[in-house]
Amino acid sequence: MAKIPKPNIDFAGLQASLKAQFSGLDPNDPPSWPALPRYLLCAAVAVFVIVGLWFVWLSSSDEELTAAREKETQLRGDFTKKLSQAASLDALKKQREQVQQYVTQLEKQLPSKAEMDALLSDINQAGLGRSLQFELFRPGQVSVKEYYAELPIAVRVTGRYHDIGAFAADIANLSRIVTLNNLTLVPAKEGTLTMDTTAKTFRYLDNDEVALQRKAGPAKGEKK
Repeated sequence: MAKIPKPNIDFAGLQASLKAQFSGLDPNDPPSWPALPRYLLCAAVAVFVIVGLWFVWLSSSDEELTAAREKETQLRGDFTKKLSQAASLDALKKQREQVQQYVTQLEKQLPSKAEMDALLSDINQAGLGRSLQFELFRPGQVSVKEYYAELPIAVRVTGRYHDIGAFAADIANLSRIVTLNNLTLVPAKEGTLTMDTTAKTFRYLDNDEVALQRKAGPAKGEKK
């Protein structure tokens, strides 16, 4: 059987040839380099560019991932908040109905414009019913608020201490809301007292007055 001859490779010559290609290279003129150094340089530049682009892409991707995680956290918080609100919606509706009922009850205690004269008469009668002497009963200027009007009444009455106290209790027990403000008591003649106070009563505005107040509101805001 014939033997296959072994290839005779001159490693020393090959090494010397490769070494010769890398000697005397001009760094300012790569195109003049031998083939092997040029190819290695191109490969090194390509690897450097690829690695640089890879890190740039990873950096931008990391920023996008961080922003996405923050957005996820925010959305989870919004979802939890809305879920809690949805769970308590029925309770909130019941509370709203209760508040509306309470407001309706309070509105019923406010007289209308037509009932104001009757209410002033009730206050006067409450004092006369306690044998008090009215020295002053003067309604003041009506102050119109957003949904109601306030009427102050300057009152000065003279009488015995217990009668004045009973008069104040009668005012508090009126079917309409009346408050006594800035109340002062001073001694008078024959063991009596004189009470000076400002009685404030309130009435709700009718629909035309409410509409007028709402129109006047923005105009006042623009002047500011």
